[in-house]
Amino acid sequence: MKPITIRDPTKLSSHISTAAKNTEALIIQALDKIPDMKTLNKLHSRIISHPNLHSDTSLAIKLMRAYSACGKPDITRKVFDRMPQRNNVICNVMIRSYVNNNYYREAIMTYKNALASGVNPDHYTFPCILKACSSMTDSRLGLQIHCSAVKKLLHRALFTGNGLIAMYGKCGNLVKARQVFDEMPVKDIVSFNSMVAGYSQNGRFDEAFEVCKEMVSLGVKPNPGTMASLSPAVNNTTFENVTFVKNIFLDMPKDEIVAWNVMIAMYSNNSMSSDAINLYTQMEACGPEPDAITIASVLPPCGDLSALSLGKRIHKYVETKLSLPDLAVENALIDMYAKCGCLKDARKVFDKMIAKDVVSWTSMISAYGRSGKGREAKELFSRMRAFGIYPDSIAFVSILSACSHAGLLDEGRNYYESMTAEFKLVPRLEHFTCMVDLLGRAGRIDEAYNRIKNMPMEPNDRVWGALLSACHVYNNVDIGVIAADRLFELAPHQSGYYVLLSNIYAKAGRWKDVDLIRSIMKEKRIKKIPGVSNVEMGDRVHTFLAGDRSHPQTDEIYLELDVLLGRIKEIGYIPKVDGSLHDVEAEEKENLLVVHSEKLAIVFAMINSEPGVQIRITKNLRVCEDCHVAIKFISKVTEREIVVRDTNRYHHFENGICSCGDYW
Repeated sequence: MKPITIRDPTKLSSHISTAAKNTEALIIQALDKIPDMKTLNKLHSRIISHPNLHSDTSLAIKLMRAYSACGKPDITRKVFDRMPQRNNVICNVMIRSYVNNNYYREAIMTYKNALASGVNPDHYTFPCILKACSSMTDSRLGLQIHCSAVKKLLHRALFTGNGLIAMYGKCGNLVKARQVFDEMPVKDIVSFNSMVAGYSQNGRFDEAFEVCKEMVSLGVKPNPGTMASLSPAVNNTTFENVTFVKNIFLDMPKDEIVAWNVMIAMYSNNSMSSDAINLYTQMEACGPEPDAITIASVLPPCGDLSALSLGKRIHKYVETKLSLPDLAVENALIDMYAKCGCLKDARKVFDKMIAKDVVSWTSMISAYGRSGKGREAKELFSRMRAFGIYPDSIAFVSILSACSHAGLLDEGRNYYESMTAEFKLVPRLEHFTCMVDLLGRAGRIDEAYNRIKNMPMEPNDRVWGALLSACHVYNNVDIGVIAADRLFELAPHQSGYYVLLSNIYAKAGRWKDVDLIRSIMKEKRIKKIPGVSNVEMGDRVHTFLAGDRSHPQTDEIYLELDVLLGRIKEIGYIPKVDGSLHDVEAEEKENLLVVHSEKLAIVFAMINSEPGVQIRITKNLRVCEDCHVAIKFISKVTEREIVVRDTNRYHHFENGICSCGDYW
């Protein structure tokens, strides 16, 4: 190759300078595109080998940013350490590299070292280091930074103010967060979202909604970050707030998965299961692909409505689209199958799990317990202990409840003693409720009542409700009246307790007292909650009320019901009319019992499914004694397995026998 000849030696330095500038321009162009690590390493080598580029500060900063974007703050630090002089721009890049890659402690140390070396923070430094303080919940350093920002008159700058609100909110200092928020001369969507998040994360849900509504009234348009900030506040909220969040959601682009997830979770956590499922199906049709958070949020409503077909479809999606293990999703699958009465499917998910936490074990124990399989629940509890999983308070609620549903009185007492003596757990109201229920179901009404009287805290309506339910089963009018009086004080508008006491009086034939309870309910405008039963058919959940005649197949359902009742009477079914609230003739009482919602739902399922297919019903109230007896006979004459989930437990009816052993 012919060598290059420079005719005029005086132009040599100019020639070299031009070449260096061209090389620098190409490297800058490449770095701005954030290349892959292999290309980035080559560019870095070229910079090091070129004497004119090696000392270029602007190029070094771009190199640091590129490594940071590739998730390599350690290499960013090496570039930073080789720089002979560091100003606030270089330090800011290093701090931001650490923060963006979740190295918060290192970011804080870099900030402190920069201050010690005389580098002054600016309006870029404060927001970044405040984010590190927020993530580390370091309110002490956050307060120091706030003071520094005040001295430099930067505390009211938009980005610094937003950082301060987020930091104080995360550290639980909502007074300071609100003070910063109120003093900011200019606020943007981030300001409002940060304040909403601060209130939400600290359980101040009403204030979170107030700020959000204030934002909307000022014309600031909510974004997906607003939905995320509100997320903790949407659990068990008011109908007004649900409507407000729904309106925010409807005004957002439908490609933002955060918004979908918050809406589905809100419906799920506010007992709006049908809305949650409907929204999920819309998401499948026109929204982004569901992620693990979506799935964990929609599976509980599937269980609540016994929507097994949809639950199984979601399970297939999980297996093909999501990466497992994922504890939240797998635990939700166990819970969904258990609520649908599919214990075998729940156990399959449980057994396949690579890692199980106490929630996994507790969910499976609870599933067995509520189905009356106390022995299986006990075995699983022992296995959990053998695997070194430390049972928490909720785990003991599950095993105590399992013993209660299975009539395992001595075992339940032993678990309670173990909880307090061996595991040093302080009993909570839930544990006392379980123990009262355990004793009450076993017929130890007086002992259950004495346990309530000796409780170290004030018993709530659930504790007294367990006692009243036991009094109803064992016809104990005297203690039943005492329990009811307390319940009428604690939950004066809860119709179920009035109905239970009425049933106790009715079984005792005390019709004047029944009339008195009914007049009290009328005076207080308390209406009995109607019995509602759900049954899934195809991809739709059908709902039936007691005496319902609104279904398109009503005529066919009632005709088949008459035939079915005739068949079960032939093999020994006698309607149980002694618990009716009405002081009327036996024939009229029987007619009232015939049209209970679970009977209608079962007949509908029989008409619309093949012989031998399992029928699954979910009811919003406790199954009455007559329906329980009738369904046992129906399972025998139709040779069907019928699973009914009521508010108390699961009933698996097969060949004339119920899994509860008539102990519910």
